[in-house]
Amino acid sequence: MIKLTDQEFETLTTFVKRNYGINLEKKRVLLEGRLNSVLIEKGCKTFSDYIKILQADRSGIELSVLLNKVTTNHTFFMREPKHFEFLKNTILPEQEKINTRKQYNIWSAGCSVGAEVYTTAMTLHDYFGVKKSSWRFKMLATDISQNVLGKAKEGIYQEDLIKDVSPAWKNSYFKKLPDGQYQVQDSIRKDVEFRVLNLMDNFTFPTKFNLIFCRNVMIYFDQETRNQLINRFYNVLEPGGYLFIGHSETIQRETTKFNYIAPAIYRKEA
Repeated sequence: MIKLTDQEFETLTTFVKRNYGINLEKKRVLLEGRLNSVLIEKGCKTFSDYIKILQADRSGIELSVLLNKVTTNHTFFMREPKHFEFLKNTILPEQEKINTRKQYNIWSAGCSVGAEVYTTAMTLHDYFGVKKSSWRFKMLATDISQNVLGKAKEGIYQEDLIKDVSPAWKNSYFKKLPDGQYQVQDSIRKDVEFRVLNLMDNFTFPTKFNLIFCRNVMIYFDQETRNQLINRFYNVLEPGGYLFIGHSETIQRETTKFNYIAPAIYRKEA
């Protein structure tokens, strides 16, 4: 196995943190283990050779491979279901009462292979039924990895990823393929726009969001980076908008302008 020198480890972790906010300072063994096959494939004798390839890459392909190796895109449909219950039982009834424009914008930040944003779209379909056509829902799903976004657009999943989906939803929103996998129906997939986006960039959008999902993404960031990102989420939310984070994540209440609503649910002052 090719080993990281101390200098290589510092150069690589600094590069990843500066560009993507991901803190790998305690992941030396993980980096060596997960990246060795990449180095061998590219004919690199040392990690310094590989770092030069990364720094010279302008296509984004090499960086995408790196990020896929060092982060875990573990996801499935209906993950952390209390968020979807809150959306269906609290947010959507509230919106029916107060949202006279019938416009609602949702952002899935760090969407991975799309299970989260498609579960959200299915929740909207299930709640509104035929009334959905009178609403304008904008659903944006972003990730830093082109690889996972390609899979998300296809919307094809192994059966174990949809094991928590009810039989009714499985029949309504998926079609079974000849190879035994399941594909999200076109009626759901067409509602979502997928886009490459680095959360470390100074992102701006033409319209603000009513709901942002950023779940199990900030676990890779240090506290300062988390605080900065949370502030930027606050700025692109409409007054009264919600932020959903992972249940293993927390927001420092003494440093944020968000109001705590429930575990992993925060709201911008209306």
